[in-house]
Formats: sequence, structure tokens, C-alpha cells
Amino acid sequence: MPTVSVGRDRLFKALGRTYTQEEFEVLCFEFGIELDDVTTEKAIIRKEKHLKDDASEDDEEVIYKIEVAANRYDLLCLEGIARALRIFMGKETTPVFTIADIAAKSMHKMYVKPETAQIRPFVVCSVLRGVTFDEARYNSFIDLQDKLHQNICRKRTLVAIGTHDLDTLEGPFSYEALPPTDISFVPLKQDKSFRADELMEFYKGDMKLKKFLHIIENSSVYPVIYDSKRTVLSLPPIINGAHSAITLETKKCVYRVHSYRSDKGKHCVEHNGNNVLRVL
Repeated sequence: MPTVSVGRDRLFKALGRTYTQEEFEVLCFEFGIELDDVTTEKAIIRKEKHLKDDASEDDEEVIYKIEVAANRYDLLCLEGIARALRIFMGKETTPVFTIADIAAKSMHKMYVKPETAQIRPFVVCSVLRGVTFDEARYNSFIDLQDKLHQNICRKRTLVAIGTHDLDTLEGPFSYEALPPTDISFVPLKQDKSFRADELMEFYKGDMKLKKFLHIIENSSVYPVIYDSKRTVLSLPPIINGAHSAITLETKKCVYRVHSYRSDKGKHCVEHNGNNVLRVL
């Protein structure tokens, strides 16, 4: 069962009132989730690093670890949990999300090259407009994406999700499959360009990314997304390009998924796009 870590005070603010721990445990039980643990961010870090307890953490934010059902992808972030509980308590109605009616000539286009059939043939995209980030929302947005990758996306083997700052890019976009030696770009959190084959070697030393390399590293072609200026958006399912990384200033976000199956990619956009809207 997935466990979601949320700041207690932010959660209570989203719910419109404060609770004692016992009161909140009762609410969770009635709704069908469970308060699994109560800790702090510093305590989590100390536990991961096997450090001794620190008695000076009274002012540290309290973190609730909430266990949710594996098939409730809408509960994988603070915003989703808060909204579900508000609906459960009758404080708001179930939201209905709709696709904006945009003229065809104004819509962005993603051209899929036939060579992608060799590696990861399907891509589905949407654009989220009017995005407003602060640090907490941004962190929740990134954490939600990680949880979706671990959950419905089956550790990126089935589906890979990517988000990009649309204002840094220029469409139309193209989804291609090229030999790794023909792909070069600056990846996230790096300041120099790598060829795709060099990235495979580079990330073998990365504790997080090395476990995804096997998905494409033995293929003769790698999937890659370009904008009209041949700026690399992503090398899915491994890493995005640094150029289009989202920031606290991002206002328009490209939300895209890649999959081996068209139905799974569409499912992620239709169902998990709603999770993203809850965060934003």
C-alpha cells in the first residue's frame, strides 16, 4: 500500500480546521485510509542516515505518513487527500474537469516518427495553463510524479511521465527514435552536454536513475523528443532536458506520457492529469 508523507499543518489548513491526532485517525478510518506514522522531516533524514535522535526538533514541521489504497491514484499527494476528505465530509462537491475548447489551428502538435515503433511507440500530451507554483506546491508536484512512476507506471517500465515549461519551447514537437550517438543535450541538474550513450554510463553511478537504464540501454535506437528548434525536451524514460525544466515561475506546463501501449498512456493523462490539477 502506498504511503504519502504530508505536512500536518498544511493538510489541516487545506481541510479548514485543526484536529487532534485521535480525531484525525478517526476521520481517516471512516474514509478508508490510515494514519501510519507521525514524524518530522529531520527525523526521516536521520533515520535514512542512521543518525541519533535530536532532542531539539520541537519547532520542526510535523509530518503525517498516510497509507492509501493502491488503486487510489488521486490520493498520492496532499492536495488529493485534502480534496477527497473535504468531499467526504460534505464541504465541497466532486470536481468536474473539462478539456478547453481551443481552435485546431491554435493547438500544439506532436509528430510521431515511425521509427519509435522500435522502442516506445506511444505518446500522449496535454497543456496545463494558469499554473501557480510556490515552493510547497512545486515539491508536491514533483513528489506526485515520482509516486505515479512507482505506482501505476510500474517504475517507468510501462509509462514514463514528463513535465516541461512550455514558455521555454517552440512547437511543433516531434517524437523520434535515433541511434544514441546522434542524440546530445544537457540533462536536468547538469551544466554540460552529453551524448545519449554517454548518459547511460554517467547514470550508472546515480542511485535513483541507474535502475531505469535497462529499459532502453540495449536498444539500437533511443526515444527522444524535440521542439521545432531541435531542443531536446526528454530522453524518456530516463531524464528530461535542462532547457525546459519547470520552475517556480512556470505558468504553462506541458504534461506528457510515453508508453508501450496507447491505452495506458491515455489512461495516465485522463486519470492522473486530474491529480496534477489538484496540486496546481
